[in-house]
Amino acid sequence: MKILMVCLGNICRSPLAEGIMQTKLPQDFLVDSAGTISMHEGEHPDKRAVKTAANHDVDISKQKSRPITRSDFEIFDKIYCMDASVYKDVISKAQTEEEREKIALFLEAAGEYNNTEVPDPYWGGMEDFEKVFQLLDNGCTKIANHLKRTSHS
Repeated sequence: MKILMVCLGNICRSPLAEGIMQTKLPQDFLVDSAGTISMHEGEHPDKRAVKTAANHDVDISKQKSRPITRSDFEIFDKIYCMDASVYKDVISKAQTEEEREKIALFLEAAGEYNNTEVPDPYWGGMEDFEKVFQLLDNGCTKIANHLKRTSHS
């Protein structure tokens, strides 16, 4: 199974989600991340995201930002979006119903219906990155458990 995490610039939330999810799934799962904009293409994740992940023994330092591409809709089985704006952008790029069915809001897929958006910590401080890490960690646990049950049945 192939999973894509998507946020705006692919330097904060989706790299964290990618790194966290990789620690929760077997190696036969592929996890990647992308952004809806190419402004940070080729850059490593935000230093605060790297530090926050490292504090939890998750290494995202070698990841590089990239924009979502047409081929992602063919390659990936699940595409998880960090917020409604990203979701809207990704849905608009899908060309078929099958592609649209792959796309979900990350927290909604994790069963969080009260708060369906992962806040962007970019303009905040380290405490904002930690809050986002905890939110993503909890969501990744729930999604990973679901994916492991359904992909091997």
